[in-house]
Amino acid sequence: DTVKRLAALGFDVIVETGAGTASRIPDEEFARVGATIGKAGDAARADVVLKVRRPTDVELKGYKSGAAVIAIMDPYGNDAAVAALARAGVTAFSMEFMPRITRAQSMDVLSSQANLAGYQAVIDAAAEYDRALPMM
Repeated sequence: DTVKRLAALGFDVIVETGAGTASRIPDEEFARVGATIGKAGDAARADVVLKVRRPTDVELKGYKSGAAVIAIMDPYGNDAAVAALARAGVTAFSMEFMPRITRAQSMDVLSSQANLAGYQAVIDAAAEYDRALPMM
């Protein structure tokens, strides 16, 4: 949904090959809604980089100075990682700092990641259970 919206607004959206594998979203689905499938190195020319987790030091070296990097940054107790973001010259947005209010609920990564993990746990348990699950 997000890729489709961004592409409709005229943004060039590049999704790294295999980025959706863990979520069972094939590359073809991203391409179908307007993304170009690329390599991790394609982030080097991006003005905005969206990730689930904070970029590694190797990834940061490839980003252009001034790029906005939006991810779950996990900054507490990770002084070296925060310093690396600053040295790279990127503007880092830590998604876990989004206010947990109704207006921002669609951007609340803590709740959405917890919900996804819960759904996956139920699906995995149902796959292992040898009987039908009522009310599912």
